[in-house]
Amino acid sequence: METREAINEALSRGHLVDITTTGRRTGKKRRLEIAFHNVDGRVYISGMPSPKRRKWLSNLDADPHFTFHLKGQVKADLPATARVIEDADERREILPHVARAWRRNDVDRMVEQSPLIEVLLDSSEN
Repeated sequence: METREAINEALSRGHLVDITTTGRRTGKKRRLEIAFHNVDGRVYISGMPSPKRRKWLSNLDADPHFTFHLKGQVKADLPATARVIEDADERREILPHVARAWRRNDVDRMVEQSPLIEVLLDSSEN
């Protein structure tokens, strides 16, 4: 079991993690690798722009509860809730940080087409 300090340190910078969502149709657990970003102390997950909605995002629309799996030096399975961010103004505030991390210059396209959620870690774990 990792210490709270080690977990907080791991969350303080973006990295690859796994998330486990519940399939909206099957009810089966679905695990995938994805990058997270820490923007002003808040944890976000995004993705490359695409007009097609991601399955993981549709799963979180149906059931926002998921597991945020830290991996690498710090390992922890953190229960979390997704707050899907659809508001264009809020997306425009957050996605430039993601674009910089990925060395992208198409923020307008990202605001229009990239998935974006805020990861709300359960208070018992945070």
